[in-house]
Amino acid sequence: MVVGKQKQKGQNRGARQEGHDLRVDCAIRQIAAPSEVVYRALTTRNAVQSWLPPAGACGVIHDFEPHPNGLFRMTLIFETPDENGARKSSSNTDVINGEFLELVPNEVVRQRCTFVSDDPAFAGAMVMTWHLTSIGGETEVRVSAENVPPGIDHRNHQRGMNSSLANLASYVEQRGSLQVAAGADI
Repeated sequence: MVVGKQKQKGQNRGARQEGHDLRVDCAIRQIAAPSEVVYRALTTRNAVQSWLPPAGACGVIHDFEPHPNGLFRMTLIFETPDENGARKSSSNTDVINGEFLELVPNEVVRQRCTFVSDDPAFAGAMVMTWHLTSIGGETEVRVSAENVPPGIDHRNHQRGMNSSLANLASYVEQRGSLQVAAGADI
């Protein structure tokens, strides 16, 4: 696994928005599955609900419309509060409202995400972009999060992104190309 060096260290692009630096976090992972399999895992409700929650969490997808301007809503339920004794939406949950901004089959999934929170440190719309690059029968997945709210700890976010990528790899590698060839949902 490779992590974007500049962005891994939490450096910002320097743009200002609402009094804080525009932060971009990035993670990369090579996955032993073709890009069409990975893309389907990014755009299929049950798949996303299974692999997206990071270690120590489970997810419930309430709405999921994977098309441009389609909405989604997800609740991540954590086993424990974070170091500060809470999460973004309650003591053990993060509720995310989102919109699919761009879908390019087998190449890009871009989403705008906002957290349901009373804490202004979690305000603002974060844009998550999943770039898929085919490399010989495998796929390099590069995920970037732009305009990360300042209340999200960089190290925790990086751990969460890497955990989700590991979950995605495990999910698609276990299901393999056979289900895509057969046209089955993964």
